[in-house]
Amino acid sequence: MKILVINAGSSSVKYQLIDMTNNALLAKGLCERIGISGGAFKHQVPGKDAYKLDVDMKNHGEAISIVVKTLTDPEHGVISQLSEIGAVGHRVLHGGEKFSGSVVVNDKVIEAIEECCELGPLHNPHNLTGIRACEEIMPGVPQVAVFDTGFHQTMPKYAYMYALPYEYYEKYKIRRYGFHGTSHRYVSLRAAELLGKKPEELNIVTCHLGNGSSIAAVQGGKCLDTTMGTTPLEGIIMGTRCGSIDPAIVPLLMKKEGLSPDEVDAVMNKKSGILGITGFTSDNRDVENGSKEGNERCKLVEDMLCHQLTKYVGAYAAAMGGVDAIVFTGGIGENNTSYRERVASKLGFMGVEMDKAANSIAKLGKEMDVATPASKVRVLIIPTNEELMIAKDTYELCK
Repeated sequence: MKILVINAGSSSVKYQLIDMTNNALLAKGLCERIGISGGAFKHQVPGKDAYKLDVDMKNHGEAISIVVKTLTDPEHGVISQLSEIGAVGHRVLHGGEKFSGSVVVNDKVIEAIEECCELGPLHNPHNLTGIRACEEIMPGVPQVAVFDTGFHQTMPKYAYMYALPYEYYEKYKIRRYGFHGTSHRYVSLRAAELLGKKPEELNIVTCHLGNGSSIAAVQGGKCLDTTMGTTPLEGIIMGTRCGSIDPAIVPLLMKKEGLSPDEVDAVMNKKSGILGITGFTSDNRDVENGSKEGNERCKLVEDMLCHQLTKYVGAYAAAMGGVDAIVFTGGIGENNTSYRERVASKLGFMGVEMDKAANSIAKLGKEMDVATPASKVRVLIIPTNEELMIAKDTYELCK
């Protein structure tokens, strides 16, 4: 069976077509600037030059129509007809408490995703748009929703509750949900495979570090705790998100700066984090270069990130009663040798020993164990593959 994986954003659609007989990537691509002038389409078949097209797309339906047309195109496509696509898997940000796993989409599922739009206002509406567009273009083809929050639904109540009046949880479902769940699930399962053990036998801390970052404690294959909360704002410092701060700062800023709730929300989500500290970039690569050139704010970002990483990893190791492996994934997690080394050096008391030579030659896209043979804790670099995880879930539900 061939599975089409769709990740629909506000003005973009990312896609991959995966053959589940051997988990092979057949094609991938991106539709950008949907509903905006200057639209662009990029389609990539492994081993071939990318096919690019400048085309305006009024809506997600038009974008997905271009995707389907290209996939079946005699020159650029990889399938002869649309019927070869057995099912479509959709990334959906927020499933609230309703979904602890992936589900085949029906009217009730769509209604539940709509109800979660309040919790995921920047993503869920667009995820739904992608589902509806695929239903219209590929009628009768099963659609599956795979939730970013699903993996974290195993958290115990003491880990996901906030110490607010309990009625707010009952009325509004304000609690910790966590995100990047598909990534944390993939890399924790892959870590178990690399270590030759069952997931049930391991305590793993997974660090998904990119423009958006989160850390999870995975005990026995299940999420015990994670850094992101009701929204993706909580936790470690990110590209433009502040991460965890004193909640009293919010009303203080509103009073001092005369900000509305929406305005202070925008400050915390879009003007803070790495961008807020440096004042000029949200990209950690710029931070690395700036730090080498002596930029003090860039050095501060690095110190803040490493401190927070160490703090969360250590806390989660304590919460699980020990840790067998620490996994780094995501653009920063896979690329930044310095962060991995600095965190490992702080965790030496737990038996973490970094192989500096191995760490220094780690390459993007390559799985590696960069701990020494004597290390009591493995330090793994595992490139995430959320699309494959979505495809696997979709296949299992539709085969």
